[in-house]
Amino acid sequence: MVKLSVNLNKIGTLRNARGGNIPNLLQIAIDVQKFGCQGITIHPRPDERHITYQDVYDINSVIKTELNIEGRPTEKFMELVLNVKPDQVTLVPDQDNAITSNSGWDTIYYCKFLTQKIKILKNHGIRTSIFLDPDPKLVIYAAKTGADRIELYTGNFSVGYAKKEWNCINPYIETAKEAINNHMLVNAGHDLNLDNISFLISKIPNLAEVSIGHALISESLYMGLENTIQSYLKRIHKETL
Repeated sequence: MVKLSVNLNKIGTLRNARGGNIPNLLQIAIDVQKFGCQGITIHPRPDERHITYQDVYDINSVIKTELNIEGRPTEKFMELVLNVKPDQVTLVPDQDNAITSNSGWDTIYYCKFLTQKIKILKNHGIRTSIFLDPDPKLVIYAAKTGADRIELYTGNFSVGYAKKEWNCINPYIETAKEAINNHMLVNAGHDLNLDNISFLISKIPNLAEVSIGHALISESLYMGLENTIQSYLKRIHKETL
């Protein structure tokens, strides 16, 4: 069954807008696990505009499922994840001024760089994933780095799906197949929501994990956090029976 990892970045954004500790990020980390998600994703950016570095340590202390930490492998980021030792680190090539992650790695150009970083992470027993655009040729080089998984950037899929351009899924299917051929598991994330998640999973049956934050938190404003998580789990379960 595909695992649901809830991205808590937007909770950090809301808290930081006023200062203080409302909403309580740590309590929400506890609650989303209690509500049924199989993991938590956080992305501490250099400016700490949502998840702070201290948040990472605090959240790690209450993890009962899995912790996935995303980020660009700067010296500071690598020091953080080696201290925390999460279950998974997802390497993302976003720049300091990026509003959100909007593209994957050019694994051909950055193959040597990523290989060096991934070797360090794996030497510390950390599962590794590379954020990747849906392009099969990039998978071959992702595999050469020694990474365990790829995470498909699904932003373009979500745009195509909203326009009912159903062939938007084709590059994702081909890229996922190439990952399996190279003995890598497949994660997915970015702009996934209750409307498009079933279609994605039905077309890519070998998905291991989906990471969902912005839409899930937004949907929970109407539906409640527990009900929203349960709604995702029902859709995921239905497509993976």
